[in-house]
Amino acid sequence: MLAWIIAVVEPVVAWLANHWPAFARLLNGVVIDGIVKQTRTRPHPWSTRTDYISWAALTDKTYSARHLPAATFESFPSLERATALFARPTGEQVLCPKSTMLFPAFAQYLTDGFIRTKVSNDDALTDRRRNTSNHEIDLCALYGRTEFQTLALRLRSPNSAERGRLKSQRIQGEEYPPALYDDNGVLLDEFAALDPPLGISKVPAELRPTLFAVGGDRANATVGVSMINTLLLREHNRLAGLIAAANTDWDDDRVFEVARNVMIVLFIKLVVEEYINHISPSRICLLADPSGCWRKPWNKPNWITAEFSLLYRWHSLVPDRLNWNGVETSTGNLRFANPLFTSVGLAQAFAWMSAQPAARLGMGNTADFLQSVEADAIAQARTNQVAPYNAYRRTLGMPAVKTFGDITQDQDIAKRLEETYPGGVDTVEFYIGMFAEAVVDNSPLPPLILRMVAVDAFSQAMTNPLLSEHIWGDDTNRRAAFTDLGLEAIASTRTMRDLLVRNGADPGASFVGMTRQDWVRKGRIQRAA
Repeated sequence: MLAWIIAVVEPVVAWLANHWPAFARLLNGVVIDGIVKQTRTRPHPWSTRTDYISWAALTDKTYSARHLPAATFESFPSLERATALFARPTGEQVLCPKSTMLFPAFAQYLTDGFIRTKVSNDDALTDRRRNTSNHEIDLCALYGRTEFQTLALRLRSPNSAERGRLKSQRIQGEEYPPALYDDNGVLLDEFAALDPPLGISKVPAELRPTLFAVGGDRANATVGVSMINTLLLREHNRLAGLIAAANTDWDDDRVFEVARNVMIVLFIKLVVEEYINHISPSRICLLADPSGCWRKPWNKPNWITAEFSLLYRWHSLVPDRLNWNGVETSTGNLRFANPLFTSVGLAQAFAWMSAQPAARLGMGNTADFLQSVEADAIAQARTNQVAPYNAYRRTLGMPAVKTFGDITQDQDIAKRLEETYPGGVDTVEFYIGMFAEAVVDNSPLPPLILRMVAVDAFSQAMTNPLLSEHIWGDDTNRRAAFTDLGLEAIASTRTMRDLLVRNGADPGASFVGMTRQDWVRKGRIQRAA
């Protein structure tokens, strides 16, 4: 009966929100507040610095925070046996009915910016209890993590018309980030302050000159994230040009900083209104409106948790193969492959990425070439003494599972889980359990992941300093921080397609989006004949 009531009421509420802006804003605040309050909010009592409460653990943000305290397991199944749960027994990969490949590309770009486990090309410097995050959605993949990196990426031109811009290059008439290496594969001195690309030792020498100088060490990693970073660079430079022309007395620094302010808020709007609404199974479209969050007790400074860095390992979304320019290729070939999209242009690349279905997220569906990163994630959870799967269900207000069949209705996966964890469901690891769950109808995510993503996403996106009551909520400060031109750009942006069109990469009739064109919502109320 409750499900039937929800199915009837939700479309009505969604219609009212779409046609009544005041109601939409009120509903938005209520929904976001309810989502965040599903569990205890920041500040968390624990971090990965120590396995007990200490001043260092409460203040040192180079370590990750914790939703739950460190846990001790009597024993684990071998890493090889736990990882094998993610392999496909039949060799066939199941596709996601809702998502295109633009969805995991955006997810990777977003999380690579602020979920930054400390990983290095030098294994001796890697510490998976720590992070290199600024703990904010700050577009560091575009602007760099530090002031020195930002300065290296800025044009800082004496030409007044180029005030506030980022460095770039032209390839076949289109704008892209500048080259990181010279034609001989030697790092350019001007970019010595940047973090070296992760995995650079595996990049063939002939591809090094095609890598971009960007703020993030992961922003060259795949075609998808590199495309998104390029699009955002174009929008920054477009805005800087408009702001400079409208404010002739402003110096290079002020033009740059205002353009960056606009871009961060514009990106948060994409996160909520394109990405989160794609993830959500609801018909109600959420808004990037922070006004309903200003006075909430959970509106606290951000600190990324160890659990959040694990639940975002969506490796199984990546299909084995995809069609690129009419040719089927291994998805692994999209790593460090900027020429794949610079050779055809940004509009076509976005259209092709949007034409490819993502794979279904979940256990038993990870591509073969990504099995090693599943093993790394399981090992990271163990290093950080992450509590068991059932503990997180209880913490998020979900009923604890009592049998392996409660985790998943897939009998094969349930049987494999039982064989791997003979001690019972309470011994199932967090990383294993959350990916064993089946995806929620009308969402690409399983239940526990969906709830944790919603809680953490809103409690971190809506608390951005630029969206505070004293900046976004103050008309004078809002205009000073963003200018009327910037506010207009934010207001007119809801999707990445909007950015493509106004930056000279109009895909025309080609579809660009995260939700597959052939997706059909489940659970419609059928009228009687």
